[in-house]
Amino acid sequence: MRYCLQCGHEAERKIPPTDNMPRLVCPNCHYIHYENPKVICGSLVVHEDRVLLCRRAIEPQYGLWTIPAGFMENGETMAEGAARESYEEADAIVLNPHLYCIYDLPDIGQIYSIYLADLKDGAYGIGSESLDCALFSEEDIPWDTLAFEAIRRTLKSYFADRKQFSELSEFPIHQDKIGKDLSIKRY
Repeated sequence: MRYCLQCGHEAERKIPPTDNMPRLVCPNCHYIHYENPKVICGSLVVHEDRVLLCRRAIEPQYGLWTIPAGFMENGETMAEGAARESYEEADAIVLNPHLYCIYDLPDIGQIYSIYLADLKDGAYGIGSESLDCALFSEEDIPWDTLAFEAIRRTLKSYFADRKQFSELSEFPIHQDKIGKDLSIKRY
């Protein structure tokens, strides 16, 4: 972005006097434009020990598999965003959602919040942002065609936790940082 959101004047990237980070600052009206991370909300939707995956009909990662997830909207909670994305991408209604994974992706300015939830009546379809949707058992997960590292880690955590805990509500919350090197850094 090159222009001020307030007055339209060409802005400059500099450190404002009361800050320590470079920002887009308008020399005309002095408006400071802050760029903050985006929140991605998603659901790991479970039905009878299988998980719901969607094959993406949009970029990035067109044609690859993921969980239903997307950008959080103003006016909703993270859990509401995760439920909305499940319905939009897979015609799935989620029940009993609880926070399961949080991933910091500082290199791209995103935070992933993933909820673990039950699939109502085992019913799902194919939403407008999906080419296909299906329930997968652990041995059938298309590991080589998963769209995002956060999804790979979420699925691995789920299948490991499932062996250790009897109820979804007992599963721990996982928090990781995913960087360009894809190494796991636990907090």
